[in-house]
Amino acid sequence: MKTSIALILAALAAAIALPASAQFAKPEDAVKYRKASLTVMGAHFSRVGAMASGRVPFDAKVAAENADLVATLAKLPWAAFPEGTDKGDTRAKAEIWKDADKFKEAADRLQAESVKLQAAAKSGNLDAIKTAFGATGASCKACHDTFRKD
Repeated sequence: MKTSIALILAALAAAIALPASAQFAKPEDAVKYRKASLTVMGAHFSRVGAMASGRVPFDAKVAAENADLVATLAKLPWAAFPEGTDKGDTRAKAEIWKDADKFKEAADRLQAESVKLQAAAKSGNLDAIKTAFGATGASCKACHDTFRKD
C-alpha cells in the first residue's frame, strides 16, 4: 500500500514538474520545491544504496521500487532553479546560473544514470545494481561538488 501511494505521488509530482516554474509565486517557493524533491529522491536512493553496500539485506522488489522512484524523482528539481532563486535558505551556488549549460548537463547526467539504475534494479542482479548505483552516486557528487555550497 505504501509503495502504491509513493508511486502515485511520484507520478503526480512528475506530471506537475514541467509547468512547475510557472507555479512559483515567490523565489522561496522554488527553493522549497527543489529541496523537497531532492530530499525525497535522496531518501529512495539511500534505500538502494543500503542494499548495494550490504547494510541491509538485498530485496530485489524493494530495490526495483525505489530505483523506479529515483528515476521519476530525478526529473523534478530542475524546473525549480529559475533566475532569482539563488538567495535565501539555499545551498545553490551562483555557478548554476552563470553556467546554466553545465548545470543542465549535470542534471541530464543524473537522469540518465538514474534510468540505468532503474534498469539494473529491474534485472534483480545485485552486482549490476552496485555498478549502476556507483555511477548514479558519482553523478550526484559531481553536481554537488560544482553547484552546491558546502
